[in-house]
Amino acid sequence: MTPPAQPVLTADDPVVLDLVAALPPGRVVVDADVVRSLSRDQAAGAPAGEPVAVVRARSTDEVRRVVETCLRHRTPVVARGAGTGLSGGANAVDGCVVLSLESMAEILAIDPLERLAVVQPGVVNDDLRAAVAEHGLWYPPDPASSPWSTIGGNVATNAGGVCCVKYGVTREYVLELEVVTGSADVVRIGRRTAKGVAGYDLVGLLVGSEGTLGIVTEITVRLRNLPSPPITVAGFFSSLVAAGTAVRAVGEAGITPSALELMDRYCLRAVDDWKQMGLTDAGDVLVLARVDDAEPTGTALADAIVEHFRASGATWAERSTDPDEGDALFAARRLAYPALERLGPVITEDVCVPKQHVPEMLARIEALAAQHDVKIANIAHAGDGNLHPLIIGPSDEDAELWPRIHAAFDGILAAALALGGTITGEHGVGLLKRGGLVDELSPAVMELHRGIKAAMDPAGILNPGKVFQ
Repeated sequence: MTPPAQPVLTADDPVVLDLVAALPPGRVVVDADVVRSLSRDQAAGAPAGEPVAVVRARSTDEVRRVVETCLRHRTPVVARGAGTGLSGGANAVDGCVVLSLESMAEILAIDPLERLAVVQPGVVNDDLRAAVAEHGLWYPPDPASSPWSTIGGNVATNAGGVCCVKYGVTREYVLELEVVTGSADVVRIGRRTAKGVAGYDLVGLLVGSEGTLGIVTEITVRLRNLPSPPITVAGFFSSLVAAGTAVRAVGEAGITPSALELMDRYCLRAVDDWKQMGLTDAGDVLVLARVDDAEPTGTALADAIVEHFRASGATWAERSTDPDEGDALFAARRLAYPALERLGPVITEDVCVPKQHVPEMLARIEALAAQHDVKIANIAHAGDGNLHPLIIGPSDEDAELWPRIHAAFDGILAAALALGGTITGEHGVGLLKRGGLVDELSPAVMELHRGIKAAMDPAGILNPGKVFQ
């Protein structure tokens, strides 16, 4: 993989000059090192172009002025938050302006009566959770990147996370948005009332649109009451298929835990080598469940999950009686991705299949790894069929390995579609999965997408080149 060339930037570019004139001092950045550091997300293998500048906006009006200026010059605008995405959706394109929203990081309101919060897009997910917890409230979506990822980025990709098996993904919690469109108009869509069906669901449309339809500058989210303290169940299995069978058995029993996660032997070994947690001593595949139902239901459900794990072939399965132990196990799950990154570039998949097909999908992933002679680690939000096969790339240039990695990547997408699934559950299409989108959606549906894009971004300046080929 060739590293991106260093951008050659100049402060006398016409669009840069106009941006400097339109914005307060210090907002426009042309320093090559800074611009390069903000020109891509965390997607290994996704190309990134050379921006003409970065703008660090601090208000909706500044975002509007950026779009207005770029519209006049027909200059692409690529919005970004913390850059934790894994599909290349926030990667720069040549000649674009990167619009950073990280500085728009205020929690504007928390309303305990209506159980909602109003935030700017740069608010970090865990910071929002901590703030609303002081009111006895909870914001459920919790991607693995929640200590760093922003609510705006979560909205852009319709992020999910560990708790989504029971509580749903970001779209279920977004009530209202303030958006700057591709025509530089500031609009508000959605509503804060408990009910409302006037007009189309434009909020649902914008959530997950990856910055291609508008730039979100304010978000009103729904909150829930804090759940009961969770009970953790852990089960170790000798194979991925056995672990997938246990996941299916829990679903077939009608049990909906608040989390049902999977880590394979590669992930366990990577975490152990980094943090010495002793996870690989107990088995090859770890499945973690959490139950947050009130007692006595919580304990009864946790015990039932233990029995389903054992009946599915677990080599060891127990309900934890120590909350700290349970927290440590889920902390290990969140450490899996950064632990694997220490081994080399990680090309991250994000397929989702019906729960009944989780065992078969895991078997197909193993077969693809053997077929293409690549190392594929597996973590998964297994309870809702959202699998994250992680293909480990070379630590240096290896011309022979990358074609095999790409073949395995495409094979995983094809396998998910063959089993009635989707190419992305929560990371987005971005750059890496544009070919897969064409395989998933019919030509007529693709044209509907393009028509919506043309209506909301008629000049095509918002994050061009993403999602669509």
